[in-house]
Amino acid sequence: MTRTSRKIAIGCMVGTLAFAGQINKAKAAELPVAGIDMVLSAFYENENSTNLNIREFLKTDLLSEFKDLGIAQVSNYVNVREEASEDSKIVGKLYNNAAATILAEKGDWYQVKSGTVTGYIKADYLTTGDKVEELADQVGTKIATVNTTTLKVREKANLESRVLTLVPEGEEMTVNKEKKEWLKVTFTDGSTGYVAADYVDIRTEFDEAISIEEEKARLAAEEAAKKAKERERNQIHSYSTSSSSSGNSSSSSGSASGSASSSSSSSSSSGQSSSLRSKIVSYALKFEGNPYVWGGTSLTYGTDCSGFTQSVYRQFGIRIPRNSRSQASSGSRVSLSNIKSGDLIFYSKNGRINHVALYIGNGKVIGASSRREGITIKNYNYRTPVKVVSYLN
Repeated sequence: MTRTSRKIAIGCMVGTLAFAGQINKAKAAELPVAGIDMVLSAFYENENSTNLNIREFLKTDLLSEFKDLGIAQVSNYVNVREEASEDSKIVGKLYNNAAATILAEKGDWYQVKSGTVTGYIKADYLTTGDKVEELADQVGTKIATVNTTTLKVREKANLESRVLTLVPEGEEMTVNKEKKEWLKVTFTDGSTGYVAADYVDIRTEFDEAISIEEEKARLAAEEAAKKAKERERNQIHSYSTSSSSSGNSSSSSGSASGSASSSSSSSSSSGQSSSLRSKIVSYALKFEGNPYVWGGTSLTYGTDCSGFTQSVYRQFGIRIPRNSRSQASSGSRVSLSNIKSGDLIFYSKNGRINHVALYIGNGKVIGASSRREGITIKNYNYRTPVKVVSYLN
């Protein structure tokens, strides 16, 4: 059973502040000079400033990106209640490692907001304060967004390294590692590289709470989807059996008549092609529901979209490139009207191919969609297809 999750996003940029000969990494936000002046002015105007430590003041006001954040640390989920009482109505659930914004404290309860849910959670179930920043690095996902017209993606973290590609403003990527002024990033198609940290904005995303109404709707949708997928499997199995029988029938008929005509040879070849396509689809369907992992190629433990198609094809001795753009550039291009089961459909963002899925027939595709959805079946046009390629002709 899958669980729908949304994201809390907290923006940050990386910078440094130096005081008394020491450098403290500003993990929360790099304020412009005017912004720092404002904070310092507020410090010195504070009537208690003589009793305050400036480093602690700045740590609280500048460096604490997560000061109002709580992250659930439970075996499964914690209930969000309407009031600060265990007898109060349950209005939602916050699953393990999901996050909520803390609005207020009431005894040993926190009033929180997460997604569409606002309510109360026992304080014991949330990690907050100094510990939340370290936990956030473990359970959150850092997303970098290009904030310049065009950004170079390099093979290594230096200006002399080879430029792998150029990405436009607004392009998003996952941050895998921070290396001084450079970030190692992964794109949606699984390709990786290094970008200069000065030219991206970074936010950290967390799973959010789900309301009781949303959970009921999700469970109903999952049940409906389960039944629909069962029907799809039956249709695909029927299609596969019929294609295989047709191919065998054509081959047998040719042998009985002793005909060596080009038409019987073509029928046999067509039958073999249909049989291979059916086997590829059947194999791909075995991994439905398995996890999505950016940059992964394991059909069992996690793969991204292009890793999925590459690994499925590899099972049948078909070698294709690693990322979606390269996969789209190889093979034989076919029209959408002539697509067959086992062909690949490609999708783009801002004119750049960034996703691929495997066509399984009946207007459906299977692919590694996202971290939230994993490997899933969808309508072929859930996004606008921009290209169809066949490696099976």
